[in-house]
Amino acid sequence: MEILRELRLSRKSRVVVLTGAGVSAESGVPIFRGKGSMWENPKARELARRAGPPWNTRGTWEFYEWRRGLVSRCEPNAAHITLAEMEDFFDNFCLITQNVDGLHTRAGSRNVLELHGNMWKGRCPKDGEIVDLPKTPLEKIPPIHSCGEALRPHVVQFGEPLDPATLRAAVDVSRNADLFLVIGTSGVVSPARDLPLIALKEGAVVIEINRDPTVLTPYVTASIRGKAAENLPKLWKELKKKL
Repeated sequence: MEILRELRLSRKSRVVVLTGAGVSAESGVPIFRGKGSMWENPKARELARRAGPPWNTRGTWEFYEWRRGLVSRCEPNAAHITLAEMEDFFDNFCLITQNVDGLHTRAGSRNVLELHGNMWKGRCPKDGEIVDLPKTPLEKIPPIHSCGEALRPHVVQFGEPLDPATLRAAVDVSRNADLFLVIGTSGVVSPARDLPLIALKEGAVVIEINRDPTVLTPYVTASIRGKAAENLPKLWKELKKKL
């Protein structure tokens, strides 16, 4: 890849990564939209029909427990593991993810901005406290906060805004990136799709890894077609030669 011959990196380089559903799909996590999505499963459609505001209902948690059960049988793949290795190397590394499955953390990533939340956590609608819910099945549905209020999944639902502090942090690191990797995301969900464009505007090298062309492909510095679990380790191997 021509861009790799020109790229200058060091341990001090500021590296930012944005991941989407494509990375999780390679671990067997059902995607949320498109061909092969969870909505092709009648049980998912029925459970989702019973879920809804205020999102701390029994119906909502039955849907999320079904999803949590599926994810609990999935393991981080080579892309997840490679990103954790990259974080260990670079002094300034941030992983931004649209995924809510927690696989990045299980792989060893630490500095993770979860734009859409995490299905392994609950949030109290009353005081906003976030509680870890690491085990499935839950002992009680819905789970109850210490204040007596039923928790809701700590996941951004359709129509809800992202956490302002998380989004602000994602924009800040994108603006200051030297290298920005976009992995396994179609680039159609806003505001995540704006982050690599912000990085490009500020002079970062932006490399995309995706199985198919995306709306971001015409704009990025370089685009790699194929699976993240296969191509990210290869890319990291080449990058390390320059460090």
